[in-house]
Amino acid sequence: MKKRNELSYKELKMICNPDLFNFETTDELNNMTSGIGQERGIKALQFGVNVDIKGYNLYLEGPTGVGKTVYAKNYLDEISKKKKTPNDWVYVYNFDDPNEPVAISLSAGQGKEFQETMDSFIKDIQVDIKNTFNNDDFEKEKALIKSEYEEKRNILMEQLNKKSEKYGFQVKSAKNGIYMMPMLDGKTIEQEDFEKLDDELKQQFEEKSVIVQEHIIQAIGEIKEIEKQTEKKIQEWQSNIALLTVNGHINYIKSKFKRNKKLTKFLEDVKKDILKNVDYFLAEPQPEQVPPPPGPRPEMPKPWLNYRVNLFVDNSKQEGAPVVMDSNYSYHNIFGKLEYENYYGSLKTDYTMLKPGLLHEANGGYIIFQARDLIANGICYDALKKALRTKELLLENTADQRSSMVMVSLKPEPIPLDIKVLLVGNEQIYQTLLALDEDFRKLFKIKVEFEDTSENNVENMVKIAEFIHTFCEQEDLPPLDKTAVAKVMEYSSRLADNQEKLSTRFNDLSQIVAEAATWTKMDKEKVVTGDYIDKALQERVERIKKYDTRYLEMIKDNTLLINTSGSEVGQINGLTIMSIGDYCFGKPAKITANTYTGKSGIINIEREVDLSGSTHSKGVYILSGYLGEKFAQDIPLSLTASICFEQLYNGVDGDSASSTELYAILSSLSGVPINQSIAVTGSVNQKGEIQPIGGVNEKIEGFFQICETRGLDGSHGVIIPIQNVKNLNLNNNVLDAVKNKKFHIYAISSIDEGIELLTGVPAGKRDSNGKFPAGSINYLAYEKLKKYAEISRKHN
Repeated sequence: MKKRNELSYKELKMICNPDLFNFETTDELNNMTSGIGQERGIKALQFGVNVDIKGYNLYLEGPTGVGKTVYAKNYLDEISKKKKTPNDWVYVYNFDDPNEPVAISLSAGQGKEFQETMDSFIKDIQVDIKNTFNNDDFEKEKALIKSEYEEKRNILMEQLNKKSEKYGFQVKSAKNGIYMMPMLDGKTIEQEDFEKLDDELKQQFEEKSVIVQEHIIQAIGEIKEIEKQTEKKIQEWQSNIALLTVNGHINYIKSKFKRNKKLTKFLEDVKKDILKNVDYFLAEPQPEQVPPPPGPRPEMPKPWLNYRVNLFVDNSKQEGAPVVMDSNYSYHNIFGKLEYENYYGSLKTDYTMLKPGLLHEANGGYIIFQARDLIANGICYDALKKALRTKELLLENTADQRSSMVMVSLKPEPIPLDIKVLLVGNEQIYQTLLALDEDFRKLFKIKVEFEDTSENNVENMVKIAEFIHTFCEQEDLPPLDKTAVAKVMEYSSRLADNQEKLSTRFNDLSQIVAEAATWTKMDKEKVVTGDYIDKALQERVERIKKYDTRYLEMIKDNTLLINTSGSEVGQINGLTIMSIGDYCFGKPAKITANTYTGKSGIINIEREVDLSGSTHSKGVYILSGYLGEKFAQDIPLSLTASICFEQLYNGVDGDSASSTELYAILSSLSGVPINQSIAVTGSVNQKGEIQPIGGVNEKIEGFFQICETRGLDGSHGVIIPIQNVKNLNLNNNVLDAVKNKKFHIYAISSIDEGIELLTGVPAGKRDSNGKFPAGSINYLAYEKLKKYAEISRKHN
C-alpha cells in the first residue's frame, strides 16, 4: 500500500533544466514586449480600445504585480502611433465677456504657430502704428483739420463781438472760456473805472449784460460742437490710417489660419480694439521711478496684452494619439487649474494663467489611472465621471473647502472630451464599484481580466527571461546566467502553486532577482548564478521567520506536545498554516478524538467555545454523514465523539483537517493506534473521498523541519490528497530526504487508503453479505458502534 501511494522525489518539484535556454546570460536577450499567458485579457483590451462609443472605458482587473499597467502602456504606445494626432487648443481673450475666455481648436502644430504669430503681431503693430502716426503726411493732415477748426472758431468769435458791441460789450476768449468787458466811448473799461460810473449807467450795463451772456452761451455751444466734429474727424482720420496698417497684419494672419470661425472673430475683435485704443499705442511709456514708491501705482492700460494667445494644449511634437500615465492624482494635476499671482497683497489672474491637466493632455488619446489612488481622492473620481458623462472638460478652481477666502475667478469655455480611460485595479475594487456606484457600470463597460499564472512552457519561460533582462537593464543590475534563470522559473512555479504553471506576478519575481543581484554585487561578481537565487530565497525566509523559529523552539522543548514517533490511539498530527503578515508557514497540530456511548454525535470542542470558523464546523458535520452511511445502515448511530485541536487557542478555520479528524475518530472506535511519525492534511466529503487543500508545500516543509530537527529515521512522512501532487514545489532539503528514503510523501484519494497507511491495518470493505472483514479497521469500528447501540437500547 505504501509503495503504491508513495511519491518519487521527481514528482515533488518542477525542475527546470538550464539547457532549455539558448543563451548564456540575460544580456543576450531583447526587452519583453508582449504579455505572458494573458491571451484573454489581451483580446479584451484590444477590443475595448477600439470601441468608439460613449461609456466603453476599460477596467483592467487582476492581482497586483502581474504587469497590467506595463502591458497596457506598451500596447497603447504601439497602437497610438497609428492614430490621428489630436488638435491643439488655445485660449484667447473674450472681448464680449472678459470673464469667459474662448477656447479655439487648431490642427496639431498650428496652436504654437498661432501663438508665435500673435506675439510677433503685438510687437509689430505697436511699432507700425507709431511710425504711421509720426510721419509728416499725417501731421500735415491733422494740422489742416485743426486749422479748419480755428477758422470756424474765429468766425464765430467775430460774429459774437459784433453782436456784443451793439450792447456796449467786447468779448475775448481765454483758455478757461469766454469773458466779456463793458465799453465806453469805443474803449473797454477796467473794473476800477466801472465802479466809478454813476448808478444809472451801471444799471444799463447790467441789463444789457444779460443779453450778451445769452449770446456767449450760444456761441460756446457752437464752438464745442465744432470741437466735437473736429475731434471726430481727427479720430476717423486716425482710425482710417490705423485701419490700413492693422488690416495688412490681420489679413495676413487670417490667410494662415483659414476656415476657423472662432479665430476669425477673435481677429476682428482685435482689430476693433486697436482702432478704439490707438491713443494708448501712441502714448510714451511711463518712466520708472527710483526708488519705486510703495504700494501699487496706477498703470496706463495696455490693450495689446489681450491679444496674446494661451497655448493650452500643444501637440506639435506629438506622434499619433497621446498616452498619458502619471502618479500625481491631485485635482489640479488631472483637471487643470487657474493660477494666480500676488500683486501687492492681492491675487491677480487672467486667461493666460489657465494651465492644462492630464485629461487635457490625453484628450484625443488614452489615459491610465490606478483605481485605488483615484478613488482615494473622491473629488477627482466624481469629477472624472462627470467629464465622461458630459464629454467635455470644464476647467474650474476647486478652492480648499476649509478656506473662507472668496476669489473672483474666470469661467473658461469647456473643451470637448474624446478620451479612452483605463482604470487599473484588483477584483475587490471592481466588485465594490459595481455594487455601490451606478455610474461605474455605465462608464466602464469593458472588463479586462489579467491572470497571475501562465502555462509552463519554454516560450513563456523565455518571455520571463526577457522581463528579467528588462528589469536588470532598468535597475543597472548584473545579468543572470541560465542556471539563475532556471532557478527563477522554479520559484515562479512555486508562486503559481502549480507545477504546470508559471507565475506572472512580476513584482515578486523582480524582488528575488534584485536581492540575488545584490548578493552578487556584495561578492564582487559580475553575473548572477543559480546559487545566488537560492541564497536570496533562503535569506528572505531567514529575515522574517521569527515566529516560525519560536514555534519550533516550543515544540523542541515540549511546550507544545507533538509526537513524531510511536503510535497512539485517537491521536494524530494534523497540518496547519499560520500567516503572519506577508509570511506564512506550516506546523503540525495535535488532534485528539474520544468516542463513547451517547447520542450527541460529533462534538467540535472548538465550535463549542467559539474558536471554530464556519468552514471548519462544516467539515466536522460532514464526518457525521460519513459515519452514518458507513456504519449505521442496520444499527442506530449511538455515538458521542469529541474532537479537539490541542494547545490551539487562537481559533481554527478551513476544512483541510477534516480527514485528519476522521482518522482520529476511526482510531478511537477501532482501538488501533495511529503512527505518529506521519502527519496528515486533506479535506473529505460525506462519501469518504479526499479533496484538495491549500498551502500543501508549507505544511509538508513545516512537519519536515520538526522531524529533521529530531532526526530523520526513515519512518517520517506526510499524507496529502492526490489532487495536490501538481501543487508540489518543495525545497531541496525535502527532496534530498525523500530521495534518500529518509522522508516519505503519500498521495491518497480515499479515507480507506489513508487509514491503512496510518495504522498498517486494512480498512476493510463490505462483502456480499454486508460484512466487513474481521480484524479490519472498519470491522472493529462497526463492532464498537454496534456495542454502543446495544448499550443505548438497554438504557432507554
